[in-house]
Amino acid sequence: MVSIRPLSRTLLRDRAYEAIRDAIVAGEIEPGAVVRDADLAERLGLSRAPVREAFSRLVDEGLLESKPQSYTRVTPVVAADVRDAAAVVAAMHELVTRVAVPRLRETDLDAMREANARFAAAVRAGDVDGALRADDDLHHVLVRTAANRAAAATVARYTPLIRRLERRRFGEAGTCRSAGLHEQLIEACAARDTGTALRVTADIWRGLEELADTD
Repeated sequence: MVSIRPLSRTLLRDRAYEAIRDAIVAGEIEPGAVVRDADLAERLGLSRAPVREAFSRLVDEGLLESKPQSYTRVTPVVAADVRDAAAVVAAMHELVTRVAVPRLRETDLDAMREANARFAAAVRAGDVDGALRADDDLHHVLVRTAANRAAAATVARYTPLIRRLERRRFGEAGTCRSAGLHEQLIEACAARDTGTALRVTADIWRGLEELADTD
């Protein structure tokens, strides 16, 4: 029989962070909403300590803002912040694409094709959650293959800021044309054409910067 061990403090902190981050990105906790560690700890079935640690990380990442002894609340969606985040994430994706394309295996390309099929189906169905998950899955193939931990951490840190605006503007501008751009990216990857893959990657993320400009 496999023994069941208590979750470590680190795992509890990460669980709290991921749950609160996802709720903010999904709009379940709206911009401007005040959050309290005791309330969220009760909802998550955790003690207050890992929730407070999650709050600290989310403040650092720009999803929460805090005034000591006063409040902690969800930050507004600010176009300039989204543009800055998109520029940083775009640079990281171009970096990992440059490294990953020569390393991709056929199973990696199949995973990208499958993710894009899910992405296109989700866009047609108006399923924003499904579309964003599939988009993350597709690009994660390149991030994982590049195996650059600093780039991966930067992408993970700043992508949620972009996703909040994408959810609000789902179906407009770059979102609808991304399936076609994904196809071009996959074709370039399959051909081991790094230059074209980089140009398409830049186009994908330029669309997100433009989405912020129209907000």
